[in-house]
Amino acid sequence: MNTPRHFTDTHIALAHGNGGRLMRELIDTLFAYHLGNELLDTRADAVRLPFDRGSGELMVTTDGFTVEPLEFPGGNIGSLAVHGTVNDLAVSGATPLYLTLSAFIEEGLEIELLDRVLKSMAQACQDSKVKVVAGDTKVLLRGQGGGVYFAMTGVGVRPANVLLGIDQIRPGDAILLSGSVGDHGTAVLLAREQFGLSGTLKSDSASVLPITQALIKIPGLRFMRDPTRGGIATVAHEIAHAAGLAVRLNETRIPVLDPVRAVCDILGYDPLYLASEGRVVAVLEPRSAELALDRLQSLGYADAAIIGTVNSGQARVILETQLGGERILEELEDDPLPRIC
Repeated sequence: MNTPRHFTDTHIALAHGNGGRLMRELIDTLFAYHLGNELLDTRADAVRLPFDRGSGELMVTTDGFTVEPLEFPGGNIGSLAVHGTVNDLAVSGATPLYLTLSAFIEEGLEIELLDRVLKSMAQACQDSKVKVVAGDTKVLLRGQGGGVYFAMTGVGVRPANVLLGIDQIRPGDAILLSGSVGDHGTAVLLAREQFGLSGTLKSDSASVLPITQALIKIPGLRFMRDPTRGGIATVAHEIAHAAGLAVRLNETRIPVLDPVRAVCDILGYDPLYLASEGRVVAVLEPRSAELALDRLQSLGYADAAIIGTVNSGQARVILETQLGGERILEELEDDPLPRIC
């Protein structure tokens, strides 16, 4: 449902959320213009989704997005919202199909900025082959929001024969990482320009669907997760505590880009705890790990690596350091980088 562009306002006003003409124009001229498709009906309260019951299980996820700044090298809150939602479905073994969108827009937000964000969101939807089929907008008083917040729900289908989960993990399994860590967190940090630092690093924000669709064909795949807030260290703790097993990570095998390492060294961050928005942590049977690694590298994920193992023992995360020693990775307590995704 694309409509002609005739939106003349330059900033969001409270009246854009009052349910009247201005709200209708905002939805039709910006949201429906960029995100419109044959299923999106901005006049309806609900949408009927086509679904072949014989194709598998319905999978549903929901997430919220509050990144600051709204635009950063490699993306913005619009593309990030799509990637984050699509990726949660993808790592569960599903093919994402449909999205719903709730937008909480702060009074005073520039229309040009919102337009760029929605354009980026639409491109991310196109790249991931998903459609926004329903949505809602609310306008917040000036000072009560961070420009714009998005809440997004995703619906996908997972083949009935796919069985993934932490409960599938066994001692001896290998841990595979699809690429370098901390790129998103560091790129957003640099974009804030709070510490006099700058650089050309881009966020890794992207759909991980090509990765998960490659891995799901590998026999012996147990579990997948995207290491967003809290990074790969937090995923490792999730595995350790939920499975009741010890997780060992090898620091020398974990890919960290030089700009990420430099920023972390200067500011005292640990890249293992920083968000990545286009990476997958996977756990596989040992005999399947090398096959999975070869598959990812052949698809162009050159930094993919087997970074550790899951073992019997106390539920904790142990890092084998570059110097040959060991240290316990503690669970994340403070928020090192708020409003990151």
